[in-house]
Amino acid sequence: MTNFIPIFPLGIVVYPGEQLNLHIFEPRYRQLISECQAGGKPFGIPSVINDRICEMGTLVRIREISEVYEDGKMDIKTEGLQVFRMLEMINSLPDKLYSGAIVSYPENNEQGNRSLMQGIVAGIKELHKLLQVEKKFPKPEEELWSYDVAHHAGLSLQEEYELLQLMQELQRQEYLKRHLRKVIPVLAEMEALKEKVKLNGHFKNLKGF
Repeated sequence: MTNFIPIFPLGIVVYPGEQLNLHIFEPRYRQLISECQAGGKPFGIPSVINDRICEMGTLVRIREISEVYEDGKMDIKTEGLQVFRMLEMINSLPDKLYSGAIVSYPENNEQGNRSLMQGIVAGIKELHKLLQVEKKFPKPEEELWSYDVAHHAGLSLQEEYELLQLMQELQRQEYLKRHLRKVIPVLAEMEALKEKVKLNGHFKNLKGF
């Protein structure tokens, strides 16, 4: 299926099911949000990486316009719906300040492996422990899938986009598993090195040979 959607390019990756709060201040996007809200229509957020609009993005719906300020700026709450691929970008639209795109919606296989997911969640917890950060997951652990934890796994923007391009849950799980297997040993080694540096200069109680 293909259709036309208004687009709001941003330097982030949005995943299906994600709750995203946005502050809207540019006139073109204030117009976009006002018209989508009035018509009950979704809009697309394609990712912008290295100053380039990528072909993949996520369709989102407006859950709520939380506040509209006197100058027209607004705070909104949105939710990711599904991944799209841009077939053609339309920069100029009659009477519109914003752009649009003709998009298609790739088939997305959401069947994953629960035990593999449990290992990924455990790995992310270990990552957070090493980084000394606390982040709460959006759902109970037994309900989590790749989209729910991707922003918690320490991926770069490019890596988050690569995961968005994967249209099978098992592929996304394997991607996260490989990432965690790569970064956790590095962080653990850095933590050990940090402890060694802390000890340098301290009085040491060492037994002679």
